Amino acid sequence: MHEGPDLEADDVVDGALGERSPRIAAAHRLLRRSRRTEAGEFLAEGAQAVGEAIAYARNNPGIVHELYMTSDAATKHVDLVRAAFAAGIEVTVVTTRAASFLSDTQAPQGLFIRSKAIDVSLAQAVSSGVKLVAVLVDANDPGNAGTVVRLADASGADAVIFAGDSVDFYNPKAVRASAGSIFHLPIVRAGDPLELMAELSAAGLSVLATTGGAEVDLDQARNDGLLDLPTAWIFGSEAHGLPESVIEAADEAVKVPIHGKAESLNLATAAALCLYASASTQRHQG
Repeated sequence: MHEGPDLEADDVVDGALGERSPRIAAAHRLLRRSRRTEAGEFLAEGAQAVGEAIAYARNNPGIVHELYMTSDAATKHVDLVRAAFAAGIEVTVVTTRAASFLSDTQAPQGLFIRSKAIDVSLAQAVSSGVKLVAVLVDANDPGNAGTVVRLADASGADAVIFAGDSVDFYNPKAVRASAGSIFHLPIVRAGDPLELMAELSAAGLSVLATTGGAEVDLDQARNDGLLDLPTAWIFGSEAHGLPESVIEAADEAVKVPIHGKAESLNLATAAALCLYASASTQRHQG
C-alpha cells in the first residue's frame, strides 16, 4: 500500500492518507459533474461496486486507477485488497475523515475506486445481434437511473442509453444504485431523443414508448407478438413521463396495466416489468 509522493506531514495520519492530501482533494472533486466530465473519471463506493470494478479491471487493464480504503475496511475486505493488487490497481489507505471527504453520504463505507469513464459509442452499443435496450429520456433522479441500470443488467439487456437532459450516470448516487452493474453492460450518452430513436430503428430495433395513456398495454403487446422483436424500451422521467413528440415517434406506445387502485407505478417498477417481459419472451423464442 502506498502513500504517494511528496506528501506534507499533515497529509498523512498514522500511515493513512488524510483529507488534506492533494490526491484526496482531486478525487473529492469527482463528486461534481463538471469535474467528472473534465477529468473523464468517476468514483464508485462500496464493496459491491469495488468488487465489480476489480473484476472489470482484470480484463480491461488501465481503466480502474486506484482503490481508497480505510484501515477498518481493509481489514474487513482483505479479499478485495488482494484482488486489487493482482489486477494492478494502486491501493491507498485513507483516514476516516478522508473517506468522508470522498463520499456524498452521511455514513461512508470507507471503500472507493477511482476509474476512468467507460465510454461506449451508440454504434457499439446497438451493434448486430442486440435484442434488448433500455433508454432513459430526461431522467433526472440519479437513484432511479442507477436502479434502471441494475434492472437492465439483471434482465439481460444489451445496453442502457441516457438521452436528452438526463442525469449523469456517473453521479455517485446513480453508481451506488447500480450496485456494480455499471461495469457489466454498455452505458451510452445520447443527445436528441428523436434522433436517437431514428438510429435505434435503423439498427433494427422496435422502439416502444412507455406511457400511461397508451391504448396497448403490456399484456396485449406480449400476446400480439410485439415483444418478439428486438426492442428498445423508452422510459421518461418520474415526474413528467415522456414528451409527446417522443411517444408519437415510437413504433408503438405501451402502458403497464394497473389492475388495482394505484394511480401509477414508479419508473423503476415500470422498467422492470417491461424489460423482464421482453427478456422472458425472447428467451422462450430460443
